[in-house]
Amino acid sequence: MDHLGNLESFVRAAEARSFSEAARRMGISAAAVSKNIARLETRLGTRLFQRSTRSLSLTEAGEALYEQVASSVETSQGALAQLGDARDVPAGRLRVNVAPSFAYDYVLPLLKTFKQHYPAVVPDWHLEIRRVDLIGEGFDVAIGGGMELSPGVVARELAKLHLVAVAAPDWLEGRQMPLVPADLQGQEGIVMRSTDTNRLRTWTLRNAGGETFDLSLQPTAIMNDPEALNACALMGLGVALVPLERTWPWLQRGELIRLLPDWYVDLGSISLYYSARKALPAKTRVFIDFMLEHFQGELSDRFSAIS
Repeated sequence: MDHLGNLESFVRAAEARSFSEAARRMGISAAAVSKNIARLETRLGTRLFQRSTRSLSLTEAGEALYEQVASSVETSQGALAQLGDARDVPAGRLRVNVAPSFAYDYVLPLLKTFKQHYPAVVPDWHLEIRRVDLIGEGFDVAIGGGMELSPGVVARELAKLHLVAVAAPDWLEGRQMPLVPADLQGQEGIVMRSTDTNRLRTWTLRNAGGETFDLSLQPTAIMNDPEALNACALMGLGVALVPLERTWPWLQRGELIRLLPDWYVDLGSISLYYSARKALPAKTRVFIDFMLEHFQGELSDRFSAIS
């Protein structure tokens, strides 16, 4: 970019036959123009201008260089201007990585409204359960929980990620309602297998008072997806610890019952992950703002287990 600045200073000075007029057109100082041209002359090993107190003219080498680079400098400046416009106008392909269940329930339903606001943005959404290399794989945004912040990536919280203990009324029939976490210890349960380590997960319950309890269930089924855990709980196969937002509709209809309503597992947050660079493309900025605005307010009850 310094090389392009040196060439632009040369071309503008050649056109205006004046360092000060070239500086005015470029919006920089005359001293900066002079330095840029001096650097270019040093690099090329030849003088490009004949300077006097009253006039500025091109040398033979300067004339030859001007013929070669004048049009390319204009082309380069035009390309940079277009990139600047792209940074300011939301447009282009927007690559987003998000888990399928979260996408179906909370992201895809927003697509029509988002497109109405930003018709030139083309969503390119990858629905999959995995932790991506945001920058290395060329994603604009990733949505998920518990992702490590690699260098050059920042996170903005969308919602809390809390697990709650649930069971079907059929499973509870004939059993005493658990009152404290110890009442669930060793009970029949649908257990989560980690997609990262392939090991069975155990969870630490906590409450608003800061107490904790390490809970282990006796597996009646093992799944690696929260949607599957919730489905097994609906079948009455046992207790499941599932994200509150995932089981919310069934809790509202009474098809599942939340056990130990004062206790939950804190897994942090569901967040938007994106590049830490200051000059984000407009398509990325508007998507981030759009999602943050949508998740404020009414959706908070579906995600936070703390009443």
